[in-house]
Amino acid sequence: MKQIGISTEYIALGQFLKLSECISTGGEAKFFLQENEVVINGEADNRRGRKLYTGDQVDVKGFGVFTIVKR
Repeated sequence: MKQIGISTEYIALGQFLKLSECISTGGEAKFFLQENEVVINGEADNRRGRKLYTGDQVDVKGFGVFTIVKR
């Protein structure tokens, strides 16, 4: 499990995908989420604006499982 550190209260799913290097630019988020399964805390979600908070677990199929931690 990989940890992604944030210094703010939350991070949007689209920003998370870029920070975790699942995508190379923020503009790819919409298309990535249409084609790939993302499970947040056990529930599938494809909203790029979904807010992720410290302690959330994100499973990106083909890329691994990530945990959001406070930096």
